[in-house]
Amino acid sequence: MLDGMGTRRFVAALVVPLVTLLPLTACDPGSSPEAEDEPTPGSAPEPCGEDYLEGLSDRDRLAQLLMVGVRGTEDAVRVVRDHHVGGVFIGGWTDVSFLDDERIGEMQAASDVPVMVAIDEEGGRVSRVADLFGAIPSARESARTMDPDEVRALGRERGEQLAGLGITVDFAPVVDVSGQPDGGVIGDRSYSDDPETVTTYATAFAEGLDDAGVLPVIKHFPGHGRASGDSHSGLATTPPLESLREDEFLPYQQMVGTLPLGVMMGHLEVPGLSPAGEPASLSPQVIDVLRSGDGGRWTGHDGVVFTDDLSGMKAITDRHPVPEAVELALAAGNDIALWLSTDEVPEVLDHLEAALDAGDLDAEQVDRSVLRVAQAKDVIDCDPSGS
Repeated sequence: MLDGMGTRRFVAALVVPLVTLLPLTACDPGSSPEAEDEPTPGSAPEPCGEDYLEGLSDRDRLAQLLMVGVRGTEDAVRVVRDHHVGGVFIGGWTDVSFLDDERIGEMQAASDVPVMVAIDEEGGRVSRVADLFGAIPSARESARTMDPDEVRALGRERGEQLAGLGITVDFAPVVDVSGQPDGGVIGDRSYSDDPETVTTYATAFAEGLDDAGVLPVIKHFPGHGRASGDSHSGLATTPPLESLREDEFLPYQQMVGTLPLGVMMGHLEVPGLSPAGEPASLSPQVIDVLRSGDGGRWTGHDGVVFTDDLSGMKAITDRHPVPEAVELALAAGNDIALWLSTDEVPEVLDHLEAALDAGDLDAEQVDRSVLRVAQAKDVIDCDPSGS
């Protein structure tokens, strides 16, 4: 099993049958009832997910690595039917009528592969469903007033409400370690300025989401809590790597590998690690720290890695148009590139196909990302990492 991903939540959340769903690909050839499918002594097992990959064109493989903000049901149905994108994102601009199991089910029925349906539901000031289900406390308020068991129950309750709508991914909890005032860019979105407190409470909320069958995505790696600036308005800079190891990395060090989760990359410059002016979300060096567990210091993350928004944050848009930013993000090692509008999807896919043909995108790396995403959606029932 991938250390960061569950295998049940996406298909379980679908509310209509996917009659055209591609067949599951099993890692264990011996699981087939036909005796001739059993491996002979000394033979290598069939590579995991090969049948699934062979059923996708290059353009469809690339589309599985895109997550786009949608305006409503019609927009969502069109982008998954016509362009086969792997995920949609519900934002503050999304028509609230889409937040319904029948509407999301209509979109799922338009796709041959289950679609990730993601939302920012942290609690406090970052909530998309407070009008539907009521507000829940911010991370900081939760840590002040609740114990971890209560926070886990809170996460489970909110997760069950999300799952009931057909939502499968929550970009929460925030694991940034921050002492900023409550209204700061991270502020009360952080549980505490103490990394152990952050870890305890973030783990509890993530466990609650997982209990409900919703994938938690912790953010913003490598850590926005002490960064100078706000990546919404420009490039923000973290403390140097050695300082991050003593503080910001601790929640990742203790959470990765302990339960199914994804990780979101922040648009944060890391002095001495990423090249000057390059955000972590586009930096192979920073993503390698996450994947390797900082060179083996902790369990590396082999689950899905998401970018933060590539179209509405000046840390990216001041430097790159969306198609270029998506290419750079995937080339750096992200599995899913996120932005806020379906309008650019055809241009992005054209750009990515050209980059793949030119060798600017590595085909094997693309396939690994496609399989991570497929395993997260339960489209393949095996561990494509082979671990």
